[in-house]
Amino acid sequence: MNAKDVAAMTGVSVRTLHHYDQIGLLCPQRNDNNRYREYTDANLDKLQQIMFFKECGFSLKKIKDLLNSPDFDKSQAFAIQEKYLMHEKKRIKLMLNTLHKTMKAEKGEFIMSQKDKFKGFDLNHNPYEAEVRERWGDDAANHLNTLSKEEKSVISGAMSDIFTELAQLRYEQPESQIVQAAMEKMYCFFNKNFGYQYSMEAFAGLGRMYVEDERFTKNIDQFGDGLAKFLAEAMEQYSKLH
Repeated sequence: MNAKDVAAMTGVSVRTLHHYDQIGLLCPQRNDNNRYREYTDANLDKLQQIMFFKECGFSLKKIKDLLNSPDFDKSQAFAIQEKYLMHEKKRIKLMLNTLHKTMKAEKGEFIMSQKDKFKGFDLNHNPYEAEVRERWGDDAANHLNTLSKEEKSVISGAMSDIFTELAQLRYEQPESQIVQAAMEKMYCFFNKNFGYQYSMEAFAGLGRMYVEDERFTKNIDQFGDGLAKFLAEAMEQYSKLH
């Protein structure tokens, strides 16, 4: 299959496939006549592994290291990926339930306790993390310990600084080098401080939420008109390139 066919089948853009080839992550053979990329079944199996690992929050560099390791075991990888995805399924279901209850509470249909407002947001434990650290090293997982008020205040201030800086870039093209460098900073900050390893899809999904939820849009646009929409586009672009 050529890159266009693979992109149509998997949803991974041709540009991203080319990027994977350039960084040595997924290198298909080349047609001797026209030098076009030709993907084998083995290449597609490897692409599937890449996509699973991305959903589990691994960087492209880490994925490359794992797949090239002589100790890599696909069966073990599948088992850990399943644990992670099942954890996410349960967490997202709980968060959706919290969201629906909150919407009803906003309409005055019932009174919601303060504790119930935060069900599903407990990011202090993920059952896949210990096994990931055991098999592939501590740097594969990022865990947030309980924060003091002072520490939370520091993170909140840093977040405001990030959005203030991003607001100055909102008239740039989302795919530009300067914007994507800012996205890298934002992505790393989130993963370092929020106790949760954002996959690229989750990061892009967060950006979409910035424009789909008017409460997020209102808060973010306080830093600059149109910032939420700009961030959604820039975060989507970042996820495609990584």
